[in-house]
Amino acid sequence: MNDRQDPYDPYGTQEQQLIGYDAYGRPVYGQAPAYPAQPAPQAPQAPRAPQYDQQQYGYQGYGEQQYYPQQQVAQDYGRQDYQQAPDHGYDTQASRQWIPQQATAERPAVQVPEPRRPEGEPEAGRDYRTEMFAFIDQPDEESEDVIDWLKFTESRTERREEARRRGRNRVVALIVVLALFVVAGLGYLWYAGKLPFLDGPGEKKNAATADAGAQKRDMIVVHLHNTKKGGTASALLVDNVTTKQGATVLLPNSLGVPGQDGSPTALGKAVEAGGLGTREALDSVLGTHIGGTWRLDTPFLENLVELVGGIEVDTDTAVPADDAAKAPAVGQGQKQSLSGPMAVAYATYRAQGEPEAKQLERMGKVLHAVLRKVPGDPKSAAVTVESMGQILDPALNAQTLGGLLSRLGAHAKVGAYRTDVLAVKPDGTLTDDANKKVVKEVLGGTVAEAQPGAAPRVGLKDATGDDKTQVAAKAALLNGGYTFVDGGRADKPAATSQITYQDDAVRDRAIEVAKTLGLPETVVKKAENAVNAEVVVILGKDYKPS
Repeated sequence: MNDRQDPYDPYGTQEQQLIGYDAYGRPVYGQAPAYPAQPAPQAPQAPRAPQYDQQQYGYQGYGEQQYYPQQQVAQDYGRQDYQQAPDHGYDTQASRQWIPQQATAERPAVQVPEPRRPEGEPEAGRDYRTEMFAFIDQPDEESEDVIDWLKFTESRTERREEARRRGRNRVVALIVVLALFVVAGLGYLWYAGKLPFLDGPGEKKNAATADAGAQKRDMIVVHLHNTKKGGTASALLVDNVTTKQGATVLLPNSLGVPGQDGSPTALGKAVEAGGLGTREALDSVLGTHIGGTWRLDTPFLENLVELVGGIEVDTDTAVPADDAAKAPAVGQGQKQSLSGPMAVAYATYRAQGEPEAKQLERMGKVLHAVLRKVPGDPKSAAVTVESMGQILDPALNAQTLGGLLSRLGAHAKVGAYRTDVLAVKPDGTLTDDANKKVVKEVLGGTVAEAQPGAAPRVGLKDATGDDKTQVAAKAALLNGGYTFVDGGRADKPAATSQITYQDDAVRDRAIEVAKTLGLPETVVKKAENAVNAEVVVILGKDYKPS
């Protein structure tokens, strides 16, 4: 039997007595000790755990320990053994209190610690001293080092984050700058027209205002002969190699051109007479260099339309059927499908009282639709031309004509094509607007492109109002060896004559023209020519025929 157990009450059935209070002010019950009982201590004012001196309440072991029923050995306040108090209605956790066992000869009773003294009690009566806890307020160098290290680590992290943020900002700024450079570069290339398959306004502007000598043009003249009803219609097909654009310039039959004898004649009459020298005559009037002549009779136009599989045309009027000419009817509207005979009927139709320009516009639509259907391969286009069965001008064989039609068709398919009617006055001379916009911009007609070795071209515009005076001046120019270009009549009479030139290289020729007409050298000046010729004479009332 263990000496800690009461031999007379091994199960703790004796009545429990209050023997003191624990560290938290709760009553402690147990058997009364053998030594005289001490008065019960007063309950503490605040339930705070007391602090004890380790020397006074050191670890004291008593060897082997035994647990009693419903009791535990608690090691507290210097590992003293206490017995659990019985439950008197307190909370289960709170009621687990420990009491010292009865003292024996070998083991004296352990004194129960008194409650914590109230604040303000003199320090002499305490079991501990204030300086025992002075280490709490003493600064620790290691703590300061840790704080400094934390501050250093924090500041280093902030610097890294700031460096990363600045790096990201630099990258973003660099990307923005590069994007701006790319956009600006593409914008410049687009404006200059240097992007493939994309023409910019700058290229169009430069192409429109560039010197004609810097642009290469290939052109032919087409004479459409109506073999059933008679009549002709002419047009120029122009391939601007420099600007990669195509154009059809429709030529009125009333356009005045110089005849073989030098006298003016209408273009239509010259073509019907066989067209001999017509190409050179047009070069003389327009300042162009036409590469060949394509005589296109209506049966061959019909064959060409059939060979390309028919065409679609936006017709401006309905064409009635003509049984005598075996011409089918053509409907009015957009995207009208036309066969070969229908295309010929529409291209040659001119209603009674209509101006010639209407019929020319219909012919231009048919030519444009045919070009859109011509094969893009020059060899295939040449085969198509040969299949028409037409005998061509020796100066314009099937390969040359097929290659030109193929290039013009490529321009027409992408919309880089225009059709213009050359406007002329009733006397057959060019209007000022036609001379500026069509002749110079589209045809590139300038004095610099006159045929090499040809006589200087001199244009004459009559401002005297006297036909006899104009005839006399014309005769004087022809006798002087100049190529005469009829400029027609001026809008209003002029009191003095004027001779103009545009190129400084022809200034001496302009002075010679003045001498030929008997005019003083003072009438010669550099200015824009009103007629497409090297030298232009505006004949005033001061001119006196010799």
